[in-house]
Amino acid sequence: MSLVTLTIDGQEVRVPPGTTILAAAKEAGVKIPTLCYLEEINVIGACRLCLVQVEGARTLVASCVAQVSEGMVVHTNTPEVRRARAINMELILSNHPQDCLTCTRSTNCELQQLAAELGVREVRFAGALPPYEPDESSLSLVRDPKKCVLCRRCVAVCDRVQGVNAIDVQERGFATVVAPAFLAPLGDVACVNCGQCSLVCPTAAIREKDQTAEVWAALSDPQKHVVVQTAPAVRVSIGEMFGLPPGSIVTGKLVAALRRLGFDRVFDTDFTADLTIMEEGSEFIHRLQNGGTLPLITSCSPGWIKFIEHFYPGLLPHLSTCKSPQQMFGALAKTYYAQKAGIDPANIFVVSIMPCTAKKFEAARPEMMASGFADVDVVLTTRELGRMLKQAGIDFAALPEEDYDEPLGISTGAAVIFGATGGVMEAALRTAYELVTGSTLLSLDFTEVRGLRGIKEASVNIDGSVINVAVAHGLGNARVLLDSVVRGEKQYHFIEIMCCPGGCIGGGGQPISSDPEIRAKRLEAIYRADRELPLRKSHENPAVRALYEEFLGQPLGHKSHHLLHTSYTARERF
Repeated sequence: MSLVTLTIDGQEVRVPPGTTILAAAKEAGVKIPTLCYLEEINVIGACRLCLVQVEGARTLVASCVAQVSEGMVVHTNTPEVRRARAINMELILSNHPQDCLTCTRSTNCELQQLAAELGVREVRFAGALPPYEPDESSLSLVRDPKKCVLCRRCVAVCDRVQGVNAIDVQERGFATVVAPAFLAPLGDVACVNCGQCSLVCPTAAIREKDQTAEVWAALSDPQKHVVVQTAPAVRVSIGEMFGLPPGSIVTGKLVAALRRLGFDRVFDTDFTADLTIMEEGSEFIHRLQNGGTLPLITSCSPGWIKFIEHFYPGLLPHLSTCKSPQQMFGALAKTYYAQKAGIDPANIFVVSIMPCTAKKFEAARPEMMASGFADVDVVLTTRELGRMLKQAGIDFAALPEEDYDEPLGISTGAAVIFGATGGVMEAALRTAYELVTGSTLLSLDFTEVRGLRGIKEASVNIDGSVINVAVAHGLGNARVLLDSVVRGEKQYHFIEIMCCPGGCIGGGGQPISSDPEIRAKRLEAIYRADRELPLRKSHENPAVRALYEEFLGQPLGHKSHHLLHTSYTARERF
C-alpha cells in the first residue's frame, strides 16, 4: 500500500490513505485535544476542540474527521488555532454548572482537564443552563442534562458497542438534550443499567446512583451487623483510585481497608462464584444428559439479563436459573451465615462492592428475597468505595495485607477469573470435565475462551462428547452471537455472555481511566491472581463442600433451588 506523506508542525509523516489528521499527529507524537472523540466509536467533530490549520484551507478544520492528503501541511499550535480552541472551550463552559469543587468527577473530569490545558482562566460568555432537571428514575444511574456537553459519546457507546439505543439526541437548538425517546425517564425504558455511558462521559452528566450515605448509616448503627462482599474484578482495579498502576492485585489491602471502614465481616464474592459453578455446572450436566434446553446461557451478568428480557425474551428458557454470585451470597448471608453466627437475619445488612452499576438494579429485583429479606441491601461500585475510603482518610497504598473472614471468604482461582470475559466458561469447564469424567485435568487453562476478541468459540471433548461453547462480551457482540443461534447457523451447548466489554473488569462502575489498555492490564492481573492461588477448581473449595454437607445438601437440591435459583421475566422494549 502506498503511503501518504504530509507535514505536521514541521515533521514529515507517512501514514496510510484514509488516516485522519488526528491519528497522523498521534503517530508524530503531537497531541491534539479532543472531547467528543472516541476512536472507532464516536467520530463526529462536534466539540471543535481538535481544530488545526491546514495550509490552503479556507478555515480551520476538525482533525478528528479530516483525512490526510498527499503533500498536506498541517499546523497544530498557531495563535489562531490556540485562540479558536480556547473560545470553543469557553462556549462549552458558558452553559455548564460551575460546581467543580462539589462534583463527583472533580479532578477526574476531562472537561476540567482540557480547560486547564487550553489555558482557559475565565469564561466571558454568559450562557443559560439546559432547562432539564436531573433524572433519578433509574435504580442504577443518574442522568444530569445540566452537566452534559452534548459530545454524544454516551449515545455512540449505547448504540455501537452495546446495541441498546436507550438514549439519543432529542429536541433541537438550545433545547437539545441527550435522553431516551420522547424525553422518557431512564428508569422507564429498555436501558440495561450497564453504565458504559458513565465510563465514557467526560463530565458527570451520567453517573452511578450514589448509595454511600446508606452504607455510612448502616456502619454507624449499633443494631446492624454489617457484612461486605467484594467482586473478583474489584481487586485488580480499586488500586487505580489511589495511584497504583493498573493491573495491581490489591486483594489483601482491600480487605484491610474494608475492616478500617468498620465492616463487621469482610467476605468474598468469589466464594459464591465457586458455588455458582457447582450449581450452574450441575445444571448444564443435567440438561446435557436429560435432553434439557440447550444451549445453556450463563446468568451472572445483570445487564445481560435485562438485555435478554427486553430484546430476546424468546430465549429466556435457555438462561441458567442460577442467581448471580452477588445474590447467592446475600441469600446465604441471611440464612447459612446467620445460623452459624447466631444472628437474627433481620439485623444483617449486606453490602456488595461491585465493578457494575447494573448490580444496583439486580439487588432491587423483587425475585431476590429468598430468605424473606432482600438478599443484598446496598451495592456500591468500585468508584463509590474509593470515595468512601478517601473520605475516611485511609491510606490505601500503605495498608497491610489481610485475609478474608471465614467461611464465606474462602475461594479458588476459578472464582477469580469470573471477573474476565471467558472466565465463567473456563471455571465451569474445569469443574464439569472432572465431575463427568472423574479424571484430573492435565491443564486448567482453557486459553481458547480467553482474550478480548468480541466472540470466542471452542470445542471441548468431555468423556467422548464434544461440547461446543461460545463466549461473547459487550452486548453488540451478544446480539451477533444470539442472532446466529436464532437463525440456526450455530449449534452450541454452552454460552457465556458478559454485558460489559472485557467482562467485569470493564464494568460500568470501575474507575474511569483514559488508558486505552486498561482492560488488558486488568485482564492479565485476573489470570495472574488465578495462577497464584493454591486451589484453582471450584469443586475443590473446602468451604463450599462444607456448605453442602452442613446446609444445602446437594447441587440442584430443594434448598439450593429455593435460595440460589430464580426466574426471569419478559419485558417490553418500548
